[in-house]
Amino acid sequence: MSFPLALPCHDFLTQDADAVIVITANVHDLGHTQLNATLAPYLSVDQRIASKATLVLANDLPGKRLIVSPTGPLHRDYDDVRRVFDAAKSAITEAKAAGVTNPALMIVGLPADERYKNALEVAFLGTCQALWQPLEAREYRGESIEPITVIHMVGATEMQTKQLNAIAAGQYAARDLCGTEPERMAPPRFADYCEALFVNTSVAVEVISDIDKIENDYPMLGMVARASYAVERHHPRVVKLEYTPTDEVTRTLMFVGKGLVYDTGGADLKVGGFMAGMSRDKGGAASVAGFMKAVAEYQPKGVKVIAYLAVVRNSIGSDCFVPDEIVTCREGLNVRIGNTDAEGRLAMGDLLSEMKDLAKSQVNPELFTVATLTGHAARAVGPYSAYVENGPARTAKISRQLADMGDLWADGAELSRSRREDYDFIKPRTLADDVISSNNAPSAITARGHQFPMAFLALVGGLDKHGCDAQQPIPYVHMDIAGSGVEGGDWQHGKPTAATVSSLFARYCL
Repeated sequence: MSFPLALPCHDFLTQDADAVIVITANVHDLGHTQLNATLAPYLSVDQRIASKATLVLANDLPGKRLIVSPTGPLHRDYDDVRRVFDAAKSAITEAKAAGVTNPALMIVGLPADERYKNALEVAFLGTCQALWQPLEAREYRGESIEPITVIHMVGATEMQTKQLNAIAAGQYAARDLCGTEPERMAPPRFADYCEALFVNTSVAVEVISDIDKIENDYPMLGMVARASYAVERHHPRVVKLEYTPTDEVTRTLMFVGKGLVYDTGGADLKVGGFMAGMSRDKGGAASVAGFMKAVAEYQPKGVKVIAYLAVVRNSIGSDCFVPDEIVTCREGLNVRIGNTDAEGRLAMGDLLSEMKDLAKSQVNPELFTVATLTGHAARAVGPYSAYVENGPARTAKISRQLADMGDLWADGAELSRSRREDYDFIKPRTLADDVISSNNAPSAITARGHQFPMAFLALVGGLDKHGCDAQQPIPYVHMDIAGSGVEGGDWQHGKPTAATVSSLFARYCL
């Protein structure tokens, strides 16, 4: 991987740099006499400098280049650190176009406000978002399409850059896994990427490829995969990742990620152009793997992390599963299929059941499912992630703390409640079944379309037996990133955002 490396730097005049990038809320005061004097002649003739990233000649600065990128207003109630993130993206795009390869990055003129305490770190992550190019593009055109290799972080400490490089490594991997086309990242190759990602790290990797074992242990995942069995290169994989710290474990994070490498919709085929972009339906598993990469790089103390990735293709064919079928899940419930395009919850459900059983023996477990699950989440809360939590998680304020952290790291989320109506929605309609997977309408036009799938996952995962009134309550949060997983909601062409990676890392690893 070739994401830019963050290096600590005490002075923007460092001769190791070939440009100076200034992110500011006030282009008329860059916090240093030399910088102000350099920019002043240009400000007098070009009003655009106050509204867009601009490169000017600076004879006395490294590389003779100064790039100034304004954030716009930061003082209003609804402003947040994403303005810094966006300004950094614009600045690094200008720098790359100018031939810069190792700029110095600094932040000046921001309000003394809690919202912006991580502004320098967020700016770096913004540059990484802008610079990433798809894995297939790098393989086709070479690594030269990502020419910026180092960013000198003015004012950053060694520890800050260590943390940033860990997050950046995780986000880079998440973008690769999410943003790569369906053949290059078919299930076996997705698993291969994960195995290579964690070579010589503290994360153990297990890949389950045997179809009989998948059918037996994870029957709902096997049902989704059934039509893919005719094509060997599309065969499903279950990827298991585990990090154990070297010191005493005080908390265990447990993830199940949705890795639909392609979602045709199955028998409920996506038509009218809605299939385009469904190679990104693996964004949940991608973000989980990315978080694990960040953990592997940083090796936090006291935190154990376990992740199961359901990597599968929802194909259409003579052996595809269809609505009205009934499958018995790992928890012993008869699940009636309502819509084959609601496949992600099926792929994750039995893995969540297994994870729940494992959680009973872990220290302070917290369970998460991460998925690009519903169009409803994108419609209701996009461009934010949607967190739906069970009772124990709500009591512990897990989602609230994660969302608050996300606000400080440009990784925003909205909280949703799990309600009785969600459980009523999936109740059986006949004595032949115990639960239905979904209705037969698109989630985007279904009331509580991103909330009720959490109720389904809780039931088929057995977590309904571990609520607040149980002998062993287990906190569980379902993270739907369908609205936040790609830039601009453009699932066909938008860059993956690696949603949840930075907020999870900041919450549990720093």
